[in-house]
Amino acid sequence: MKTERSKSKGVSRREFLRLAALTTGSVAFGGYLPQVATAAAETPPTLAPTATGAANAIAALQADDLGGLVGKLEGPTLILDVTQFPKQFGEAPMLAELVTAGDLPPVEERLPDPEDLLVIQPLTEIGQYGGTWRRAFTGPADHENGNRINSNDKILHFDYTGSKIVPALAKGWEVSEDGTTITIFLRKGAKWSDGEPLTADDFMFWFEDIYSNPEIVPTPFPEMQINGQPGVMKKVDDFTIAFEFPEAYPYFVYTLAGSTGIGAGFATRGAFGNYGGGYCPAHYIKQFLPKYSSEAEVNKMATDAGFDNWVSLLKNKYSWALNPELPVMTPWRTTSPISTPTWSMERNPYFWAVDTEGNQLPYIDKITMTLAENVEVANLRAIAGEYDIQERHMGLAKLPVFLESAEKGNYTVHLDPAFNGSDVAIHMGNAYTGDPVIAKLIQNKDFRHALSLGIDRDQLNEAFWLGVGVPGSTAPAEDTIYSPGIDYRSKWCTLDLDEANALLDKVGLTEKDSEGFRLRPDGKGRLQLEMITVGGSFVPYTQIGEMIKQQWKKIGIDVNVKETERNIAFGMTANNEHQMITWANDGSEMLYLFARHALPIDPNECHMGMAYAKWYASNGEQGTKPTDPEMLRAFDLYREAFGLDEAGQIKNAQEIWKIIVEQQWSIGTVGQSPAFMGVRIVKNNMGNIPARQVNAQHARTPCSSQPITFFFKA
Repeated sequence: MKTERSKSKGVSRREFLRLAALTTGSVAFGGYLPQVATAAAETPPTLAPTATGAANAIAALQADDLGGLVGKLEGPTLILDVTQFPKQFGEAPMLAELVTAGDLPPVEERLPDPEDLLVIQPLTEIGQYGGTWRRAFTGPADHENGNRINSNDKILHFDYTGSKIVPALAKGWEVSEDGTTITIFLRKGAKWSDGEPLTADDFMFWFEDIYSNPEIVPTPFPEMQINGQPGVMKKVDDFTIAFEFPEAYPYFVYTLAGSTGIGAGFATRGAFGNYGGGYCPAHYIKQFLPKYSSEAEVNKMATDAGFDNWVSLLKNKYSWALNPELPVMTPWRTTSPISTPTWSMERNPYFWAVDTEGNQLPYIDKITMTLAENVEVANLRAIAGEYDIQERHMGLAKLPVFLESAEKGNYTVHLDPAFNGSDVAIHMGNAYTGDPVIAKLIQNKDFRHALSLGIDRDQLNEAFWLGVGVPGSTAPAEDTIYSPGIDYRSKWCTLDLDEANALLDKVGLTEKDSEGFRLRPDGKGRLQLEMITVGGSFVPYTQIGEMIKQQWKKIGIDVNVKETERNIAFGMTANNEHQMITWANDGSEMLYLFARHALPIDPNECHMGMAYAKWYASNGEQGTKPTDPEMLRAFDLYREAFGLDEAGQIKNAQEIWKIIVEQQWSIGTVGQSPAFMGVRIVKNNMGNIPARQVNAQHARTPCSSQPITFFFKA
């Protein structure tokens, strides 16, 4: 059994960022994962986070040193040698009081069997119990805010480097010699947050009654298939399950550890409403299924609770963020739901991990997320020192002010750069049909090329990234092994107004109105596109969209920038109602673990044509077949890759990225920066905080840094 698997100013600033990162401890995505090349560079001069004066901060940034804010990649480690496991156990005072009162079993009875514990060596020191972690969230659509902190409930996980698979909910795994069977070993004695045991039956219930029910999961998960052929889950014994596939699929272990439908954890997938994660609390969820009572009974239960039918009720009850009664395996459980102005969580008394001295984790008692009306409010509160740890929604453009105010706010600023190609990408609605004229244009490669060539990325970089991002396509950093090459970072992504205008003429948009905007080819007036932006999230999507709107005037393209709430925007993309939407392409550097921002293949979320994603995932039984032969070729390469060895996977990934960049189904702007969840504000009284943490979707940042080991210093 395995327990671990063996030329703008912006470019120069980014080069510093890259070299500084590599020198101080870069992410090394090993094995099948993209690897970062090593490089030598002198340690840059340090600008203390307590420096005063925005002028000093800006000067430091423009001097290409980024203030020394990119630290050494570090984090806690797992103890895998059972002989080193602790024999005595401690617990938080708030739980000890419940034990004394007779309201909770002793800690020894709440933890897994001694040899099945998850034991963590904290980064710096054994922590202290207590405290409430204060954070911001931006509303009901911001469930990833809590999901990512609580992603310990994944079957497997990545370590703090983002490169190594380690145990999580499962204590180990085994891959058969022929690669067709992946066996997962559960922790004996592990319990749900209500004290009920977690067993293989919770996995089988999920597979048979949730995942295999088309009323609940209408489209199968791509990662639960190999070459279009579905896998099955089988129970071996009470604490062992096996995933069996018709062909060799050793890479499935990575999907179990990644941010996938099967691998992201029960809580995360439940909050998204797509029922993934691989298991669920059968003893609780059964009451909402017709199979275990009757359809009339569960529908009455639904209507009494204000829902249309039992499926709608189940979706609500399945979400840990909305339903405080839901048993979970996460370190913290919801006490006040995300639908309220204060999303509150408190420790799970049955959490199944301890530190090296036997203290049950987490150290922190509670998490309180306070609603911020918008990102600006969240940033202002962070500047004022109102949050203990906040990386989500912190603006890179605010960095000078963060530095200026750090001493007064009693916090430290950390930068965690990412490796995906674009922090803001324009995802085209390739399956859009609402306006036949616009739909035809969107599906025309020359039109997409023209839009991309009409963007001044250097201007965007200076205005919104402080010049430290890398302008270019959606392709990942050239340091990663899936990169198609440095030329594909700039292909079709360098400002060229003459070529853009020529291409627009070529597609038939030759007529213009008195203001210089191009007219529709059907004679119905000005051509106006619609760009959906998401307010209150990460980077200023709307403001960036407005700048692109101004830039596109020079090529005669008019666009209406329409800001919407995230749930509404994603609802539009799910229904193929958008012409284009600005969102990140985070995670796409790990193409086989999070392709949804690179290709339309994931029916759980897709911004480039949900109808195509359903067609791909269902093997043609649902959705719409793409008409673009290059998209079909990319699909074939992607599907084929999961059965290949590492060299074959790399080759396919590089070819897929070449296709993606050539086709511009998603138009990149600026990326490879700390802008997307990489500006981390940490109060100075917090312990076990890494100088740098991996910033990657597959590692569920910040969860791979094990927030369960963070603590408040006395």
